[in-house]
Amino acid sequence: MNIILLGAPGSGKGTMAQKLTGELKIPQISTGDIFRKNLKEETPLGLQIKDILNSGGLVPDEITIQIVRDRLAEPDCADGYILDGFPRSIVQAEALDKFQHIDCAINLDVDKQTIVARLSGRRFCPDCSGTFHVSSLADASVCPVCGGKLITRKDDSEETVLERLRVYESTTLPLIEYYEQRGKLITVNGTGGVEAVYRRILDVLHK
Repeated sequence: MNIILLGAPGSGKGTMAQKLTGELKIPQISTGDIFRKNLKEETPLGLQIKDILNSGGLVPDEITIQIVRDRLAEPDCADGYILDGFPRSIVQAEALDKFQHIDCAINLDVDKQTIVARLSGRRFCPDCSGTFHVSSLADASVCPVCGGKLITRKDDSEETVLERLRVYESTTLPLIEYYEQRGKLITVNGTGGVEAVYRRILDVLHK
């Protein structure tokens, strides 16, 4: 089964993708992970992406599309895959349709207020690289694992979260209509605990 996970930043796509890979025995394909791996290993692709980002640009669609095309051609994707973070636009979705058949696009529906609370409430420990949420911390400034000082990363500031949501609404939200028109959209309530949301996804997939 070839699955796309849709949803705003903070909707839980990455968490659900990881759980589904174990259940369905198919790989999670994240363009973000691919980019980060290449950047870390300083591959030719990583150096190219680094130059683009350092100049303040965005990775062009043609590079992202080719990366996904190459990844989906690998043997472990023969029985299906879960796309997390791709496509991000109609242009990418149309390109994907030219070389892959998509069975369904699962949209995790979470209201903006919940997303802002989820992301802006995250805290990071530079000492042990742990990530936590203020809702589960007795002291939002102290790491419960190593005792280090917790910080709010720039990406998790409320201002940055609201900007990420604005970009999502302008570029990625139209994908919901795109897949709905093709009869492939499945919308799942993404509010609540991880296991509750995961059960909802499994229920719709089994149907």
